[in-house]
Amino acid sequence: MTSAPGETGKSFADPCHAGPVRDQPTTAEELMRSRFAAFRDGDVPWLVATWHRSTRPDDLDLDDNPRWRGLQVVDTVDGGPDDATGVVEFRATYVTDDGIGVLHERSRFVREEGRWYYVDGDVDPL
Repeated sequence: MTSAPGETGKSFADPCHAGPVRDQPTTAEELMRSRFAAFRDGDVPWLVATWHRSTRPDDLDLDDNPRWRGLQVVDTVDGGPDDATGVVEFRATYVTDDGIGVLHERSRFVREEGRWYYVDGDVDPL
């Protein structure tokens, strides 16, 4: 399954969850979007809960987190409701005191016991 830029059907500002109780994403892309929103909002508990135990950091400090501004899904490979794995390629724009930047990453996800988890990603320096 591949999505063209801007044709993913969901806005980063409108993730698959709302409020303190989050619905479980049904696709890898939904999980990636919810994690973008969590990074944007500083929601460490959601990030930790959706990070696969094999790669989850012991501590997650977002004090130096940039101000995340936009998200563009570039491509998805698998990651549907019935898949065991998925890849989501995205570009996320952010602002720091030094200016505007872009994070370009191909993230890997795995679905275990019906739940999607972020595993890791390859960052492409732009």
